Amino acid sequence: MTGSTATSSTTTSLAPSRAARELGLKRSEFDLAVHLGRIRTVRDEGGGRVAREEIERLRAGKGFPDGLRKRVEAVGTKDGAAIVDVTPSRFTRLARLGLIVPVKFYLNRYRAVVWLYLAEELRQFAAEENNAPLLSGRTPEGLRSQLAAGVDLRPRNWRGRHLGFLLRQADGDPWARAAAVTCLLDPVQVTEIVKDPCERAYLSRLRPRVPTHGAPGSPSAALAHDIMTARDPDEIGWLRADLARALDEARHHRPAPRPAAKPDAAGPQAKRHAAGAAQDTTEPEQDTAVPDRPRGLRGWLRRRGTRPTAP
Repeated sequence: MTGSTATSSTTTSLAPSRAARELGLKRSEFDLAVHLGRIRTVRDEGGGRVAREEIERLRAGKGFPDGLRKRVEAVGTKDGAAIVDVTPSRFTRLARLGLIVPVKFYLNRYRAVVWLYLAEELRQFAAEENNAPLLSGRTPEGLRSQLAAGVDLRPRNWRGRHLGFLLRQADGDPWARAAAVTCLLDPVQVTEIVKDPCERAYLSRLRPRVPTHGAPGSPSAALAHDIMTARDPDEIGWLRADLARALDEARHHRPAPRPAAKPDAAGPQAKRHAAGAAQDTTEPEQDTAVPDRPRGLRGWLRRRGTRPTAP
């Protein structure tokens, strides 16, 4: 999480749900504000908490609470199109071309992806003079050809934005930063870069939580996983290089933990006995004389300890 890396006391910090209420935010708005770095959090064993000082800082901000709520307002295609004053179809084309970057997504009951955008960023986009040709008139030929080829940069742009959030959560720890990169790569790609199984296990332990959509193994979960995993070759190459670089920095920072060596089951006495046995290679002398053995019935009875009965 962003903010101090020290574990906070429950007396001086608030749980996310309590902090959201004190800031006048819905829980989804609070989570997005943390995601964007608008609300600083501190580490805690159960997750991020908000220091009382941070609550007071936000409360003292201009136009609180409406100003804070406005900065984390997320809208869909219809409302976003109204903000930039274009049709929803043109708005979708701008988003597919990567000119407008989504901030989050969810799957509706029909398992269709619904992208959400920051209203604040849309207002800034509409206010820039350089964007005026994109908001009216005919779309430039180069952009039209990309759309005809099926380009859709919304998932990729969301992944890039989400990676920035995960790296902020890492608090500068090289291993945590490397673990954040693995969230966007297929496990096969991670295995090819991180060949040491102990290092892979450590990265898996540090791997931050990813947004969940639907029950594990469900079509919704599979669709969300596809969105959260890099697919384009150039994006995969960039992430692989970033993971290799982060892994190299992490190794120089500290080695990954490894399981302790198992103690030898044999005690000191057993070891000394084994060493002595190994040194003494002479075989003990054996008596080669063969005692006389009574034969017949009398001998058999004698060996059983039974005296023969006189006839």
